[in-house]
Amino acid sequence: MTTDHKKIDDIDINRIKELIPHRYPMLLLDKLCDIYLSEKAKGIKAVTINEPFFQGHFPEKPVMPGVLIVEAMAQTAASLVMLSLGAEAEGKLVYFMSIDGAKFRKPVEPGDMLELHVQKVQHRRNIWKFSAKGIVNEVVVAEAKFTAMIAT
Repeated sequence: MTTDHKKIDDIDINRIKELIPHRYPMLLLDKLCDIYLSEKAKGIKAVTINEPFFQGHFPEKPVMPGVLIVEAMAQTAASLVMLSLGAEAEGKLVYFMSIDGAKFRKPVEPGDMLELHVQKVQHRRNIWKFSAKGIVNEVVVAEAKFTAMIAT
């Protein structure tokens, strides 16, 4: 496993799709940037009115569901983990184990550029713990802590 925390180049949607198995409509990450292997990264989700969840959440006042904001945070973290593990990650998946302290401070709406800041808190064997924040226009809109497991 890579142990240095070096900064690497941004990755696009095509590389993200090589790292994690999510696909439309569940792929909630467009880009990964500010990547420091095994440490932290920032995901970008361009929120558009074309998102399928806006048809029912809510038609008159579209708001991104909080659970999907947390999922986008987790996809950011999973992408970081897979990048950090490199060849060791081949054929493995990242699964949620727990979500703690989720808070939703402001609605995320169509037109927002949702930044998903994830920071590793702890890593032991195949268990990773993260702290995450969702930010729109430099304002924290959501935050959570979660634990994930790497499995085959």
